[in-house]
Amino acid sequence: MESALASASAITDQRQKIEQYKHILSSVISSNDIVQAKKFIDHMLSDDVPLVVSRQLLQTFAQELGRLEPETQKEIANYTLAQIQPRVVSFEEQVLIIREKLADLYESEQQWSKAAQMLSGIDLDSGMRVIDDTFRLSKCVQIARLYLEDDDAVNAEAFINKASFLVSSSQQEVLNLQYKVCYARILDLKRKFLEAALRYYDISQIQKRQIGDETIDEEALEQALSAAVTCTILAAAGPQRSRVLATLYKDERCSKLKIYPILQKVYLERILRKPEIDAFAEELKPHQKALLPDNFTVLDRAMIEHNLLSASKLYTNISFEELGTLLGIAPQKAEKIASRMIFEDRMRGSIDQV
Repeated sequence: MESALASASAITDQRQKIEQYKHILSSVISSNDIVQAKKFIDHMLSDDVPLVVSRQLLQTFAQELGRLEPETQKEIANYTLAQIQPRVVSFEEQVLIIREKLADLYESEQQWSKAAQMLSGIDLDSGMRVIDDTFRLSKCVQIARLYLEDDDAVNAEAFINKASFLVSSSQQEVLNLQYKVCYARILDLKRKFLEAALRYYDISQIQKRQIGDETIDEEALEQALSAAVTCTILAAAGPQRSRVLATLYKDERCSKLKIYPILQKVYLERILRKPEIDAFAEELKPHQKALLPDNFTVLDRAMIEHNLLSASKLYTNISFEELGTLLGIAPQKAEKIASRMIFEDRMRGSIDQV
């Protein structure tokens, strides 16, 4: 390998030099040999190779990475990125291709966060390359979607926030829809259920069935509508939630949903019993059943608040002992939740502590 690289380096004619290096590269890729590949990379990044030559060869190398065995590809790609780092400004195009190839590999192995981290290393604000807003938007949305596969709302939100500055001027309907879906999922994961419900409902009302190359099927719209209903039921009880419940209840499509019976009871402000709540819980995602600091789950709190609001329509006066029994919680907790809802103007009432 050393002698082959040295002889190629000694060639004075640039075209012949590049052809000789390509021949060496081809044998390196075919051999699937990590040591040989690393030697080739080191040589390309040395002072022995003119920048115009190393750029072209590393471009070819990056495009050929997919021919290597997955584990070999990972090691060599990561090694190359580390070696290029001190001179990354000179090899931005090559770094972009390597990162995209490696991200595709991680994604195929369902290593979502690793794929997202690999793409997030791409410099989208480079002054050395002309990058259009559509490319920036597509990468931000792609990274957010990958993080969301691992339910990582924090990192996903960072890239969706970047995308929000680009989406308003975007004419790419598919990207705009993907952005909306990501934003709704982030709100859902952050337990901002009412805002998430409105976003999901907006998505469920899409009229087009073909957006660019993407086909919008009825099942996807039904899932968005079902997510809107679920998030509304889980939202904090109060006037805003009631308005969204009314909108959903009057939407004829909701009557076909599996969770329609609980939507109907919640809208009609009927008290929900444990079997009904347990059946609803089976449809929920893990973050929608997460344990909160007050030792209630997200679902527990939503159901207690709903039942408390429903009870307030049935009773003019009720003791906290009776209310606690009705809600299935301690009287002190019933008092605490009721006082908070009254204070936040989510329920009408007063507490007589005499």
